[in-house]
Amino acid sequence: MQMTLENLGQLERRLHVAVPKEQIEGEVQKRLARLAKTVKVAGFRPGKVPLKLIAQQYGPQVRSDVISDAVQTSLNDAIREQNLRVAGYPRIEPKQDPANDQFEFSAIFEVYPEIKLGDLSTVTIIRPVAEVTPANIDHTIEILRKQRVRYEPVSRPVQDGDRAIVDFTGTIDGVEFGGGQARDFPITLGEGKMLPEFEVALAGMTAGEQKRFTLVFPADYHGKEVAGKTAAFMMTVKSVSQPILPVVDAEFAKAFGVASGSLDELRGEITTNLKLELKRKVEGVLKEQVMQALKSTSDLVLPKSLTELEAKNLLSRAKEELKNRGVKTEDIELTEDAFRSRAEERVAFGLIVSEIVRQFQLQARPEQVRALVEEAAQSYEQPQAVIRWHYEKPERLNEYEARAVEHNVIEWALGRAQVRNQPTTFAALMEPAARS
Repeated sequence: MQMTLENLGQLERRLHVAVPKEQIEGEVQKRLARLAKTVKVAGFRPGKVPLKLIAQQYGPQVRSDVISDAVQTSLNDAIREQNLRVAGYPRIEPKQDPANDQFEFSAIFEVYPEIKLGDLSTVTIIRPVAEVTPANIDHTIEILRKQRVRYEPVSRPVQDGDRAIVDFTGTIDGVEFGGGQARDFPITLGEGKMLPEFEVALAGMTAGEQKRFTLVFPADYHGKEVAGKTAAFMMTVKSVSQPILPVVDAEFAKAFGVASGSLDELRGEITTNLKLELKRKVEGVLKEQVMQALKSTSDLVLPKSLTELEAKNLLSRAKEELKNRGVKTEDIELTEDAFRSRAEERVAFGLIVSEIVRQFQLQARPEQVRALVEEAAQSYEQPQAVIRWHYEKPERLNEYEARAVEHNVIEWALGRAQVRNQPTTFAALMEPAARS
C-alpha cells in the first residue's frame, strides 16, 4: 500500500492511498470460491456450481464489498501509521483509471485541533447560594393540591380559578377560519392559556350567556394565516364550575406515595426532592458560566465536520421533541443554521473538556458514577432494582460517567477562577419570573 498526506488547511487533510489491483482481485476470487461451496443454484448440487457462473451472478456485488472493505482497512492503517486523530467522517473519492494497475482513492477529512488552555485566574464565576425553606415546601404542596383539583358546578358568574365549558366561533371579514371554532371547550379563567381577550370576555359571564367580542391576533402568532388579523368571536358559556382542592391530610399523603399517610414524611420527601432540584440548578448555572469562561480563554479552531454533525443532531432532537408535543414539523421552517451557534458552543466545550481531562487526569471515578446512579434511583419505588439494572450493562452507565467527568472539570475550573457567592432564594433561582 502506498500513501501520501496533503494539508488542505488548518485542520483539513487529504490522504491519497493506492492498493495493488491484484490484491483486490485475489480477495475477490477467494470470496467467490468460498461462496461456491455454499450457494444454491437451480440445477446444481451444493458445492458443484461452476465458479464462472458464480462470478457472473455474484461477482459485481462481491467486488464492491471487497473494494469497500479494502478502502476501510487501508484508510484505518494509513491513519494509524500517520498518527492522525480524525474528526468526523472522511469523504472518500475513488480514482477511476482502468489502465492503472493500482486501485486508488483519496480520503478528505479534518483532524482534531491543538487546544491551548487559557488562564482562568482573572475570570469571575458567580455561585448562587439558596436554601429550601418551609415556604418552598408549602408552595410545592399547593402545586400538588392543584394537580388533584376537582370541579363542582356553580350557578354564579365566572370568576378567577373557575372552569367554564364554552362553544365559540371566530370569523375574519365574516368568514370562518381554521382553528377558530370549538365545542365543549374548557377554559380556566386566570390560567393564561388563551389569548387575553378570551379571558376578559369570559369574566363575569354565566351559564347560558352569549357574548360577541373582537381580538387582534399577535403579529408573531403561531398560526401564520391569522397572525396580525382582526377576528370577531361569538362565545357561549355552557357551564361554570368552581375548583375544589383536596384537604392536606393522610389520604392526600397516601395519594403521593407516602404509605403511612404521615404529613411529616410527605414534607420530608418534598424537601429531599427540592434540595436535589436546587443542587442541579446551581450546577447548571455554574456549568454555563464555566463553559463560557473556558471557551473565551482557550484557543482552538473548530472542526467544521463536528459542528455540522452536532447541528444535525440538535435539529433532529428538536423535531422529535416537537412531534412528541403534537406539533407538525412540516409546518415549521427549521434548518441546521438555527442550531449552528449552539452546536459550535457544544463542540468547543466538548473538545476543551476532553483536553482538560487528558491533561489533568479528571476521568470519572467508580464511586462518583455509583453516587450519581444512586441519586437518580431514589425517585423510583425500588431504588436497588434500578441500580442493579444500570450495572447489568456497562453502556447504561455512559450518561453518569459523562456527568461525573463534567463535574470534575467544573470543579477544576472553579478551583482556578475567582468564585463569588451570591445569596438568592429558591424561588428566584428556580422560577426567574419570581424575581420581578
